[in-house]
Amino acid sequence: MSTNKNLNRLALSAAIAGILVSGTVMAQDNAQPQGTTTTTPAPATTTPKNTQQAADAKNVQTLQQVVVTGTANGGLKKIDASYSITTATLQQIKEANPKSAADLLKISPGVYPESSGGQTGANIEVAGFPGGGDAPYVSFQLNGSPLYPMSTLSFMDNSSMFRLDDTIERLEAVQGGPSVLYGSGQPGLTANFILKQGTGVPSGDIGLTYGSEGMERLDGFFGFKIADGWFGSIGGFWRKSDGVRDPQFTADDGGSLTATLSHDFDNGTIMFYARDLKDHNQFVTDTPILNPSSGSFSNYPGFSPLTGTFGSKADRYETIQTTPCNTAGCTPGGFPVDLAKGRGADLHMAGGNLDLDFGGGWSLSDKFNFTGGQMNTISFFSTGANPSTLASYISGAETADGLPAGLVATANYTNGGAANMNENVNTQGLWYVHKEISSASNEIHLSKELFDGNTLTAGNYTAVYSDHDTWYLGNSMLLQAQSNPNPIVVNLSNGTNSYALTSPQGFASGSSFALHEAWNAVNTAFFLADSWKVDRWLFDAGVRIEHQEANGTLQNNASGDLDNNPNTLYNNGSSYLINSYTTVPYSKTAPSWTLGANYEFNDNMSAYVRVNDGIHFPGFDDLRGLPSTPVQKIHNMELGFKYQADWIYASVSAYHRLFYGVPYTITTDTGQQSFVYDSDTKGINFQTLIKPFEHFTLALGGDYMDGHYTHYLTCVQYVAQDGSNQCTSINGMQLQRQPKFQARLTPAYDVPTSWGSMRFWITYEYVGNRYGDLIEQQPLGNYYDLSFGAAANIGENWSLTLQGTNLTDQTGITEGNARLFGFASSNGVILARSIEGREVNFQVKYNF
Repeated sequence: MSTNKNLNRLALSAAIAGILVSGTVMAQDNAQPQGTTTTTPAPATTTPKNTQQAADAKNVQTLQQVVVTGTANGGLKKIDASYSITTATLQQIKEANPKSAADLLKISPGVYPESSGGQTGANIEVAGFPGGGDAPYVSFQLNGSPLYPMSTLSFMDNSSMFRLDDTIERLEAVQGGPSVLYGSGQPGLTANFILKQGTGVPSGDIGLTYGSEGMERLDGFFGFKIADGWFGSIGGFWRKSDGVRDPQFTADDGGSLTATLSHDFDNGTIMFYARDLKDHNQFVTDTPILNPSSGSFSNYPGFSPLTGTFGSKADRYETIQTTPCNTAGCTPGGFPVDLAKGRGADLHMAGGNLDLDFGGGWSLSDKFNFTGGQMNTISFFSTGANPSTLASYISGAETADGLPAGLVATANYTNGGAANMNENVNTQGLWYVHKEISSASNEIHLSKELFDGNTLTAGNYTAVYSDHDTWYLGNSMLLQAQSNPNPIVVNLSNGTNSYALTSPQGFASGSSFALHEAWNAVNTAFFLADSWKVDRWLFDAGVRIEHQEANGTLQNNASGDLDNNPNTLYNNGSSYLINSYTTVPYSKTAPSWTLGANYEFNDNMSAYVRVNDGIHFPGFDDLRGLPSTPVQKIHNMELGFKYQADWIYASVSAYHRLFYGVPYTITTDTGQQSFVYDSDTKGINFQTLIKPFEHFTLALGGDYMDGHYTHYLTCVQYVAQDGSNQCTSINGMQLQRQPKFQARLTPAYDVPTSWGSMRFWITYEYVGNRYGDLIEQQPLGNYYDLSFGAAANIGENWSLTLQGTNLTDQTGITEGNARLFGFASSNGVILARSIEGREVNFQVKYNF
């Protein structure tokens, strides 16, 4: 661990601890009851901190809660919202015990995050949205502004840019509906995180957490009054962890610091925030798993799907060759890489919200955000080849390279010792991606109440953003097919000629794809929306016209021998950058619209109907591969019902989602296949929380969906189980990676005591059958897992929490072999990725 990293860690820890200690002193000096934090600075309540937390945990969801996401002006009660919205307080977020920001989204019915690769890089599926990987239909917002205007770039989804901590007040997650009008116009899921702000009475918390995977974490928050009408807050976290999949070095290392400054005017508020995130995370893709029959999976010898990783001390530090040299025996140019850097974030964000009421029915709202930094990746990625014996691998390589007969192989581990020719080996690509991003966005709403109950809103959203990338993919390394492997060095000789099958570090190939690109884009949208309250009816309608203009400059590449030595086989066909460039211009305009109606039967029951058309502009990666990529069109129809009583909260919606012009490209070892298709999905989302008797609640949420591909006019090539080449249509096939049925059931029980309170809960999660590909050749089966929690609030200040995930160590496959199209199991073995194994953590927190 470097000196700089230790200094950064100590500085962040000291900053949080120092601020919180001073906050404790200030709170004690004030000698006043504890306060709560809200979206708008408000007078402190007299509710003790732990009592309030217990109340938050017990409360049945309320339809009277005001939400701000997906609204044209100000806020809207949930009972009046004619769209699907899921909310969670900070306490409810913690009880969900999410492994990452992406994993939290499973509380929104129909959302399936594949949070099996670590803290970052999750694939997130929204039922009926044919993503098939990454997270193109999920956008993250901070206080109403998008973290980055494009929801997904290669090696960067929005969730990877965000970490959960005590600076968050609540989550509002909206599926479709009026979200097509605002912000980045996301037709899928918009996850809006609202930050805590300071209050009139200083308050906050400091917590220490230890996890069974060697995790140590410090959390804290402090909100305070600066002067009359001025409030501030600061908080964040620092964490290090070996990871459930221990790579023999720190798997997760970093933290975040967030500050806010807010001011109350006579006719409104203004709030500024700044957030700094620096976090490095191990990222894990496919590992070998036994696959004896369709949908059945078990441990591969020497490699647990729950705790195994190809990271190790032996392969942590490597040097990638990138630049050819011209003389025989020369050393190609390159640079060192460190697997501990992983797939992390080094980001700086700043923004703010302005809300003003001018009187006479006029009001204005403005949100702005600036984001800049790096989202880099240094990780192993599967090459697609299933494990084989070392002897078989060498024999196959000799044939593929056309080498003469009679060669004798010598194989050694890079850390010393002769390798066993009968042991199983696997190749993994050590991919390097340097990604530098920046963005600035602003959204302004100007509203006017035209007459009683009717408000018209006009506005503009503009985003200017860039992405500069350097990639070196491939770099296939020969490794033992076991967790924490050794790289293997193989040389061949017949006494006359010698051949290096691998480099001295164990690389069996150079880069298969070298890329340097610079993209700049501007999106601007104008929208007009109207809401009209007529007795018990609330109607709303809106239209948006958006224009995207993007320009890319791509450095061209070539392939060849990097060291001018044909006998060093490992770098003979490497991809490298050359001094010529290609430009890619793009300019498109497309409309979105929405129409909804909500009927309130009484104060605790309503029903709604909504129709909307959304769009999804192509991303930079789409344009690089196919500049003529069409703008996707999404048509959504939804019918919903909400009900609340003392003993129940229920929200149910039925939907029909149609997609047109969806692009898809899969990269395999034989090249690329690109598709453009449509899809058709019908489904039901449901959320309910029941209180059958005092102190006990039962929460159930999930969805059923029937989605398939349509209107694909030709067939796609794939390799069948018998090795033959086949061609089939994707029409009628189930949407890739999406379960037809998924559900989560959480019984919870509260125990009041003379010294505070206790709460116990357990969550059963079921994820139904899915397929890893578009042609249903990679069945992923179904799985379940159990998580639990126990919390004790002691007095007014102390809280203890014990939580755990995947208690029974279930194997649950989230993705198949991402480098193969078609049947991927060979001799009962498949490369796939499972959910992580059991993890338990314990937190001690002091609230003040």
